[in-house]
Amino acid sequence: MFKCDDFLIYDEATGTYSMSPEQQVRDETERNKWKTAGFTILKDWRLYLMLVPMIVVYLLWKYAPMTELTAAFRYGDFQHTNERPWVGIENFRTIFVGGEAAGFWMAFRNTFITAFYGLLFGFPMPIILALFFNEVRSNVVRSIMQVCVYLPKFISTVIVTSLTLALFSGNTGGSSIGVISQLLGMISSSPTLHARLNQGLVYTVEYFRPIYIVTDIWEHAGYDSIVFFAAVIAVSPTSYEAAQIDGAGKMAQMRYVVIPSILSTVVIMLIMKIGGLLSVGYEKLYLLCPDPSADNYNVGTVVSTWANNKLGYLQQAYGIAGEMTNNLIGMILVIGANSIAKRAADVSLY
Repeated sequence: MFKCDDFLIYDEATGTYSMSPEQQVRDETERNKWKTAGFTILKDWRLYLMLVPMIVVYLLWKYAPMTELTAAFRYGDFQHTNERPWVGIENFRTIFVGGEAAGFWMAFRNTFITAFYGLLFGFPMPIILALFFNEVRSNVVRSIMQVCVYLPKFISTVIVTSLTLALFSGNTGGSSIGVISQLLGMISSSPTLHARLNQGLVYTVEYFRPIYIVTDIWEHAGYDSIVFFAAVIAVSPTSYEAAQIDGAGKMAQMRYVVIPSILSTVVIMLIMKIGGLLSVGYEKLYLLCPDPSADNYNVGTVVSTWANNKLGYLQQAYGIAGEMTNNLIGMILVIGANSIAKRAADVSLY
């Protein structure tokens, strides 16, 4: 508990207490904080008005659907949720150790493996691209290259999936073999590889994940490099000049000047990536392996696609429980990664 002596100064000569000027300023600020906030909002009302659409979108698309999460603790589907009886954690017990455990844990394992490889190989690529763009001296050439690597981000998932299937398809079902499959067939004479090429590499267990990760990097690496490139160009030119005076070459400048300068940005982006580690989108994976009888189904099914397949009557609660578990683990990963980064590098998201 605070005492008056903590905020007042005692004068032994007069036997009275007085308040320091610093404490008077703090008290005045505390008394008028709401008035100050009101004046700030009135002064910048146009900026706050621009926040209204975003707040409405978040309320409608992020918070309002949370009311349906109660279906994970009820029996049946989420239609007429309030009329369904409560079953507590029975749905979670079913997907953890019950009849749905095999499918859920297979999907969860695939989610973690796919996301981990995507983070391992995909996270450094935007940083490498940003460092590469920084070394291109011609603004015209740099702009053209940036447009080329940003463009895949704006191509729809359906088109990206169609291109993937066309490039890596086999000659089964009357379809012609893909271009990349033809090139691999010309280079290699392995009977096993030729059998996989005829089947279609994207439909095989061995090559499904590498193809997914490579196409995902191609789709997102360029757009994700924008943040890192902004951090790179913000490095002071005097730092480069000092490194050049000390005899540092290009690689040494990257190692001792650029990378330490953008380290805080890298850590923040890494924490955010770890937070979304298990949030593997179902759209692309669902289009690449929609058939449960296909060979790639057991490696391409993630929690989101597994939950989407549970939209049948009396099974929606299992899907919601699985997605909730996935999101809770993602939240724990964010908190853990943020705590580690705060202790190790003194950089944190919050």
